[in-house]
Amino acid sequence: MSWPTIIILASGRGERFTASGGVTHKLQALLAGKTVLQHTLDAVRGSGLPWHLEEDGHPGMGDSIAAAVQKTTQAAGWLILPADLPLIQSDTLRAVATALKGQDVVVPVYRGQRGHPVGFSSGCRHHLLGLKGDRGAMSVVRASVAMVLDTDDIGCVTDIDTVDDLHVAQGLLPGIEALTG
Repeated sequence: MSWPTIIILASGRGERFTASGGVTHKLQALLAGKTVLQHTLDAVRGSGLPWHLEEDGHPGMGDSIAAAVQKTTQAAGWLILPADLPLIQSDTLRAVATALKGQDVVVPVYRGQRGHPVGFSSGCRHHLLGLKGDRGAMSVVRASVAMVLDTDDIGCVTDIDTVDDLHVAQGLLPGIEALTG
């Protein structure tokens, strides 16, 4: 059985974070002694799934997704994961990958809120390669019958855009570590 590739999107400028008082790029901000990016990468590595880190500068999220899909075009599908989700759990990544078997699109949902990673089958390749701009892959999700995957992982909706978001994540981390520890 071949697994989808996790695409970790780390191309953004992080301007909201610095505008909120951050002194570094949000992915390099420290959370419990590790960078936000390192937390995300740890979860990705822990999933055991293939992955690709997209760090090249692109005009928008859609452009970043298209570039990463182009670099991994032979993948069995993709899980699109913004790099600023440091609390994402490896189990959630594996659950989305598993649910993607037989589906075109899988969207994880935490307490009614759509989260990440969004999973796309290899059948979505052409549409993903055509993405441009800041809207990400929402047009591909809307054009498909997306499977909703309920999850109890608050990490799939806890992104870091501001210094306040970092403080919220810091407060959530002990509870998450207790569950996964």
